[in-house]
Amino acid sequence: MTIPALDHAAGGYSLPHAYWMARAAALATLDQDGIQAQASAWGFDRVRYFESTHRMPFPIEDTQAYVMADDQMIIVGFRGTEVAKIRDWLTDVDTPPVPGPANTGFVHYGFHQALQSVYPQIRDTVVDFRDHGQSLWFTGHSLGAALAMLAGARLYLEQPRLLAHGIYTFGQPRTCERLLAAAHNKAFADRCYRFVNNNDIVPHLPPEPAYTHVDALRYFDADGRLHHAMPLLATLQDRAKGVAIDLLAPETDAIKDHHLPNYIAALEKNITATP
Repeated sequence: MTIPALDHAAGGYSLPHAYWMARAAALATLDQDGIQAQASAWGFDRVRYFESTHRMPFPIEDTQAYVMADDQMIIVGFRGTEVAKIRDWLTDVDTPPVPGPANTGFVHYGFHQALQSVYPQIRDTVVDFRDHGQSLWFTGHSLGAALAMLAGARLYLEQPRLLAHGIYTFGQPRTCERLLAAAHNKAFADRCYRFVNNNDIVPHLPPEPAYTHVDALRYFDADGRLHHAMPLLATLQDRAKGVAIDLLAPETDAIKDHHLPNYIAALEKNITATP
């Protein structure tokens, strides 16, 4: 099976749609002109780019995001960050959580600050662009994955009529505590998909039990096969296999597996393997 073109009329989960959401997450790494050019090539005629510099007690200096739309679909994408940067501030156990969207539960302070710097403009743009009842999607990788999940949750919790059709995240860190996760899981049942690639280190940060993951997991094993669920023992065995495969690689398996191109390659492999 070849990878089909982006379906602007998509309304639910599919592997091809996950692939295009990963590509849309990668789009957020480009500059404004690059995003505009690629969005146009994909058939989106409206694009807005957002960048906000800010100072935090973490090595994160700015937030970048975009919104692109046509008459059928709106996609909000958030840029990720380097593994070393996000790992450093997610392992800082002295960082206090702050109240979550609509005062529901708590979120990591760094995620809250990074999103807040661009959220009002993104919300206003979504409202402005949504003039044909378009489907609404959020996507991101790494830090961008956390921001995509939080933005979708905040938009819904503050304005329930703006419930997104889907949130696709790749290499998402633990973003919030259990109360917000439960509210998110209830609102986004069959709408949120959290992809994890084998030994990717970032989904294991920040540490439990202060922070937890939202549903629903999609796991790539060491051979790149996609699973909707993995028992704990099978997961541990698969992670050990992943380490063994990459034992002599120039960077650790935990870092290599976090790179977004490896998520995209795994999605391609699973799509083309489908009869």
